[in-house]
Parts: sequence; structure tokens; C-alpha cells
Amino acid sequence: MNVNESAENYLETILILSKSHPVVRSVDIAEELGFKKSSVSVAMKNLREKDHIRVTREGFIYLTESGKQIADTIYERHEFLTHWLIRLGVDPHIAERDACKIEHVISPESFDAVKKYVKEGAVGK
Repeated sequence: MNVNESAENYLETILILSKSHPVVRSVDIAEELGFKKSSVSVAMKNLREKDHIRVTREGFIYLTESGKQIADTIYERHEFLTHWLIRLGVDPHIAERDACKIEHVISPESFDAVKKYVKEGAVGK
């Protein structure tokens, strides 16, 4: 993957917005993240240059195959870690915030091990 946390957050946000919006635009991302449109524009330029997104003439933003792969990975981690922390008794707001931090630093090996452990534990092992 080799992208930074900020890029991962933008890609994940595009993925999430694409599930509820017919099209995703920079202004939608800025609203969702609480960032200035100018900051989002710079980030979109960087993601476009790295071929993680494509932007139409109308300003509609779409994930490329590589962008979708990164976004899917981060989103899976986010969802799994949030739900796991909540099941452990962590307040949902804190679980959401902590999962957002953990999802970017946990290695694929560690994440897979945690997933395996949780799934095996769920069936009584």
C-alpha cells in the first residue's frame, strides 16, 4: 500500500460517501471531515497523481482499483476494531476514535491475528 494516514483517511471517506451519495465531490469530503475545500483539493491532486482516484471534468471523484483496495482495507479494520472495542465494553464514541487511530498503524499480520483470535473466541475456543 505505502500511503500515509492522511491519504488512507481520504480514501476511506470517499468509499464511505460513495455508499450514500450518488457522486462524491471535494465539497462532500470537506464537509464530512470538517476540512477546508482548499485542503481537500490539494489532497485530491496528490491522490490523483498516485492513481488512487480519478476525477471527472464535472468534479466527481471515483476510487481507482488501487484506491478502492486501500479504502476497503482501512474500512474493514475500522469497522472490525470499532465493534470489537464496543463488545469489550468501551464507550462507542471512544471505540470509534481509538479504532480510527489503530487502523492506520496495525500491521496486516497483527490485524489478521486479532481477527482470527476474536472469531475463534466467539465460538468458544
